[in-house]
Amino acid sequence: MAERFDLVVFDWDGTVLDSASAIVRSILAACRDLGLPEPSEERARYVIGLGLGDALRHAVPELAEEQYPRMVERYRHHYLAGDQDLTLFPGVAGTIEWLVGQGRYLAVATGKSRNGLNRALAHSGLGKFFHSTRCADECFSKPHPAMLEQLMEELGVAPQRTLMIGDTTHDLQMAKNAGVAGLAVSFGAHPVEALRAESPLACVDTPRELDAWLRKNI
Repeated sequence: MAERFDLVVFDWDGTVLDSASAIVRSILAACRDLGLPEPSEERARYVIGLGLGDALRHAVPELAEEQYPRMVERYRHHYLAGDQDLTLFPGVAGTIEWLVGQGRYLAVATGKSRNGLNRALAHSGLGKFFHSTRCADECFSKPHPAMLEQLMEELGVAPQRTLMIGDTTHDLQMAKNAGVAGLAVSFGAHPVEALRAESPLACVDTPRELDAWLRKNI
């Protein structure tokens, strides 16, 4: 089969790193610290993948603008207290290494901050495999296409030769907005029904299925 994609872009939280539950817990804990009503777990999960400011505005609409710095500080306090214990999804590191061995460009497009992603790449040991990365504090947040557009321009790859892999509707909508194919993984933050409603190329349910799909279709 002819090679289909030259650039594979991964979301990070909930796609590469098993961190969705930790993000939800940190949002809820930050709300408790500020004496605010806790959002439902579903609402907290929905915002995963957005830039932190956008995420908190949606998850905690009762939050006054002047409280955002404190909310961000408490969220980061709780998340960073346990982030060293978070693990990659089983087999994902091997999939990423295999893709590099196939001569593909690899990139990350994430709602994390630059400092947060650099910390995660260093801790995971995966930084050496990615040719470029974009974070939500560097350009427009998902689902705006800016992250993908900048990655494609930097690496010289056309939209039709680019694949976005993510666990949220934000990832898949960003892919659509950039004219890029989307592949959904249902082992992260958003429910499978919501992911399928965005009409991705496929929706895989396990890291093993992700690896098999890529080996067959990349």
